Amino acid sequence: MKISDQAQVYYESLFSGCEPQWFKSDPEFVEILGNFAFDEVIHQDDLDDKTRMMAILATLLGCQGIDVFEWMLEGAYQSGVTPVEMKEMVYQGTAYLGIGRTLPFLTAINTFCEKHDIMLPLEGQSTTDAKTRLEKGSQAQVSIFGDHMKDFYHSGPEESRHINRWLAENCFGDYYTRGGLNLAQREMITFCFLSAQGGCEPQLISHAAANMRLGNDKIFLIKIISQCLPYIGYPRSLNALRCVNEACQQ
Repeated sequence: MKISDQAQVYYESLFSGCEPQWFKSDPEFVEILGNFAFDEVIHQDDLDDKTRMMAILATLLGCQGIDVFEWMLEGAYQSGVTPVEMKEMVYQGTAYLGIGRTLPFLTAINTFCEKHDIMLPLEGQSTTDAKTRLEKGSQAQVSIFGDHMKDFYHSGPEESRHINRWLAENCFGDYYTRGGLNLAQREMITFCFLSAQGGCEPQLISHAAANMRLGNDKIFLIKIISQCLPYIGYPRSLNALRCVNEACQQ
């Protein structure tokens, strides 16, 4: 196989000893993918390995790439992504993808932890309870999106107002307030969830703007899109880029 030296070095640094079956059955495909994903894409920008791997894991959650997710866990771990951070991505992903799509990924992380003798359950990360989740969730919404989100859970038609309340209590109060990841990291992975699953362009524009409010600027988001492109393909990557550009115009 004509794998570049750079691709080989990068792969060995993160996945030494890990060789999926299709590496042997499809050498030409491995050559194309390896040289692109592990050389050309990696050297496109200066994104650090940990951030890159967090974005890739979140993207694989969004596109339901469980097989590649299991493969990438080792590389993420070697890049400094902790088991707590892995789990926090899956926990938060449930608010955007649903338990029907995140449970297999939680199982994959548990299996990974057992393989590496990491004791489960991990240390708890919750910072809210039944009495504080609404207030703290609403505060998180304001910190991320701006003052117009203050008391947003009171808004909307009466018959569906409970969903806005759940958004504050559950999505932000239960998940975004947890330890393990900061708000900028949580918004980055949310951007990846939404761009990877597709069909969520209005929300993706909103969260692209939120990322930029938190310091994840346009150039950073383009780096994220670029590094995740091999895992979700061109159409959804181009959609994400369009959403970033629209968010800049707001």
